[in-house]
Amino acid sequence: MADDPHFALPTTSPTEAPVGWCDPAPFLRGTAWIDHGRPVRADPADLERLPWDIAERAALPIGVRLEFTAAPGTRAVRLRYRAAVPEPDDPLGGLRHCFAVWSGTRLVGETCAAPAAEATVTLPLPPGGGVFTVHLPEGQAPLPLALRAVGGALSPAPVRPRWLVHGDSITEGWWSTRPALSWPATAGRLLGLDPVNLGYAGGARGELPLAEHLARLPGELITLAFGTNCWSRVPATTDWLYATVRAFVALVRRGHPETPLLIVSPVLRPEAEHTRNALGATLTELRGAMERAGRDLAAEGDRRLLVLPGRPLLGPEHLADGLHPDDRGHARIAAAVAEALRPYVPAGLPTAPGPFPAGPPTAPGR
Repeated sequence: MADDPHFALPTTSPTEAPVGWCDPAPFLRGTAWIDHGRPVRADPADLERLPWDIAERAALPIGVRLEFTAAPGTRAVRLRYRAAVPEPDDPLGGLRHCFAVWSGTRLVGETCAAPAAEATVTLPLPPGGGVFTVHLPEGQAPLPLALRAVGGALSPAPVRPRWLVHGDSITEGWWSTRPALSWPATAGRLLGLDPVNLGYAGGARGELPLAEHLARLPGELITLAFGTNCWSRVPATTDWLYATVRAFVALVRRGHPETPLLIVSPVLRPEAEHTRNALGATLTELRGAMERAGRDLAAEGDRRLLVLPGRPLLGPEHLADGLHPDDRGHARIAAAVAEALRPYVPAGLPTAPGPFPAGPPTAPGR
């Protein structure tokens, strides 16, 4: 799922849906903000406070999906889209644009097309209608332009409770073979949630402006799953990480004082478990500091804060490259997160889905 850095992202704005086609906006899920017609994953009014690598990752629509209800008799959905195309000499120049259709927790089918800057793809649907999710080829920064039913009718799917998921490349879904198999996408299906993927490969190092971004986003559940990049990419001490977790949660709580919040500490990283970083901390020690910060906050009165230790979730056999989980690893994380969050999934009406307008850096509320 990792995208190629040489892709040239489309810069043109989306066109209006032609006659007979539907505007995709009401069908979009997993959205946070819209910037000039494009879903993005950081507040476009507050990018100057973010490290450049996070701002760059936030431009990719990780986790953004289309969800619709197809009336009986609808044979397919036709989707017009724009997407990035590798340069002719790029080794990934033949990488196809693949679209996966899911119904609940069941994969209905996958359709792949040759890479093109703008194209139309037809996705077959099973008979009988129902509610479907289309996972996009997110590594190629797809931009849906319009969709229409073939032989029936489409309407936006019912709104589901929003789940804000902040983390690093593991949360972003690296080394899952399909976007739909990342742990946030899988756990979202298990719980009937609308996951908003705010994972940033190489990032999630406790950047406090991102906590303020989270505070400004509506959501019924929140998960924070970071820490592994505090071992090496930007090394941290245990005292620093302990204080940073407390500060991060405090800022999130300005906008979500009562929202269930789950902290997931780093999963297994064999090379880092007992090896000291440049500041003398092992990942085992950093993980302990993160968990201790969460437990202390809960003991001090944050009754809606939970801690899920990440170390027991994976074994070495679940890692694709010694760091990122494979599909089985993502499934194991998803199952554990779903079990922890299940008692807190709201039964009432959820917040309306995004996208949400950009806000000033000082606006804390929802």
